[in-house]
Amino acid sequence: MAEVFCPFDVGEEFRWLREHAPVSRIDLPSGAQAWFVTRQADARQVLTDGRFRSVDAARLMRPGTTDAGVAEPGPGVLLFMDPPEHTRLRRMLAGNFTVRRMDQFRPVVESIVTAQLDEMARRGGPVDFVREFALPVPSLVICELLGVPYADRAEFRRRTAAQVDLAMSEERAAALWAESTEYMARLVADKRAHPTDDLLGRLVAEHGHELSDAELSGIGIFLLGAGYETTANMLALGLLLLLRHPDQLARLRDAAVVDRAVEELLRYLTVVNNAAMRQAREDVEIGGQLVGAGEFVLVSLGSSNRDDAVYDRSDEFDIDRSPAPHLAFGHGVHHCLGAPLARLELQVAYPALLARFPDLRLAVPFEDLEYLPRTLVHGVRKLPVTW
Repeated sequence: MAEVFCPFDVGEEFRWLREHAPVSRIDLPSGAQAWFVTRQADARQVLTDGRFRSVDAARLMRPGTTDAGVAEPGPGVLLFMDPPEHTRLRRMLAGNFTVRRMDQFRPVVESIVTAQLDEMARRGGPVDFVREFALPVPSLVICELLGVPYADRAEFRRRTAAQVDLAMSEERAAALWAESTEYMARLVADKRAHPTDDLLGRLVAEHGHELSDAELSGIGIFLLGAGYETTANMLALGLLLLLRHPDQLARLRDAAVVDRAVEELLRYLTVVNNAAMRQAREDVEIGGQLVGAGEFVLVSLGSSNRDDAVYDRSDEFDIDRSPAPHLAFGHGVHHCLGAPLARLELQVAYPALLARFPDLRLAVPFEDLEYLPRTLVHGVRKLPVTW
């Protein structure tokens, strides 16, 4: 797999694997090996089968990792936990991400989006859409949701952006995690002393007697990171994809198709492409291939979302296609808890952006764009636009 590539151009590579080697051996940057799963049916099996344990994909993807990615997850980090601990913590958080709760939160998202659009208009084109909109919007949204003080938000953005850089050394990654833990511990202590009506404050008020400070800190760090980088890259790549398909962009101006368009953007781009990592607890057969106990399995969500067995014309971007379930938010017990929030941000941001700047267009040739290297999340480094 190439270190840097345009995520639009992955169809043929995935198709060949699905047809000829749907469960194949690959070498990971850490030096470990894994089985690479590319068909959606096999992906769903792995992500729901209790015979697999969750594993930190970032460790396996980082060169020089010494423990082959099997370190125990820190307190509160749901992504790498398994039931029953995962179930216990997710139950406490789930009420904060219901459709009803997101409807109540919509005015906050709309206000943040409007403010960033105002700032873009004030600066005048061309601007880097990544810097001026795609990064600040989800950062401010998740900070509002959790109750992070305004003065702390710039430093938070620096840490979370760095944590998904797989070129970073293991020592630097550990140092960043320590910084984040120290900050979140202070924030949790403040919430315990001065309860607030935000997600972290509600957790303290409703479950503070069940959750340790370490668990609360871990939950905060996990949600801050999970709710920032993925949505930021989705906003930028989604806009680029729409600009490359002006007929589809024009359709998005119809409010009736916004929700369906967002689902197609999520399916087609699948920005969290190769982050679903599991380890077999015992021998398991996947797609006719025996996976031995202790072996790693990397599920390609991106390939699963281009599977011709599930989607007609799977490599075409078409916001009018008949809705079909996708795996952009994962599957099973680890299906993204914040999916309703991510959907809300995309549903608000794209129509508002196109309404404010009806002549929005790229300010550089498409061929000159650079994409993020060696990260767990697809993204474009800069996206110069004008209007």
